[in-house]
Amino acid sequence: MTDSTGSYEINVPPDDSIYFSYLGRATVRYPVKDINTLNNFDIALHVDPTELKEVSVMPRDYRGDSLQNRKDYEKYFNFKKPNPFTLNSGSSGLGMGAGFDVDQIIRYFQFDRTRRLLAFQRRLEEDEQDKYIDHRFNPSMVLRVTHLQGDELDSFMMKYRPSYTFCVRATDYDLMEYTKLAFTEYQKDRKDR
Repeated sequence: MTDSTGSYEINVPPDDSIYFSYLGRATVRYPVKDINTLNNFDIALHVDPTELKEVSVMPRDYRGDSLQNRKDYEKYFNFKKPNPFTLNSGSSGLGMGAGFDVDQIIRYFQFDRTRRLLAFQRRLEEDEQDKYIDHRFNPSMVLRVTHLQGDELDSFMMKYRPSYTFCVRATDYDLMEYTKLAFTEYQKDRKDR
């Protein structure tokens, strides 16, 4: 072990040898009798840095991400509360006879499962709406309009985050105008403090 200055002390017999290693990279063995300066023996280990392959970071594609998310969770996005009174028109599909769908009746009484699936469906829809707001009301657009940066930008975006309904209906011009008005109010609030 070395001390805080990197100095170390090793007691070895004169007929022995020493070597050093770091992460499996060993040096040659040094016979103790061949070391001229025992009190000042320095050793350095050469470690080649690992080179990683180049990584390309692509900008987020809201539409692609949203479509993929809808595809991945299709079963949950399309979930409907079971209805035991749905009529089943026979297995042939020719309308020969009518009956109740037994699977629907069983699912109707699985209240916990239905509640969990509906809650998950709502969460998926809320996440999709949040991502849409983030796509429209993004830091680069707000920075262009307000020239805020860092924590001030984050604080402004959190306080004046528009609703999903507004973002769906607003044009780019409407969104920039909203940001300008919100920034005017933000500046006024800062002066009042």
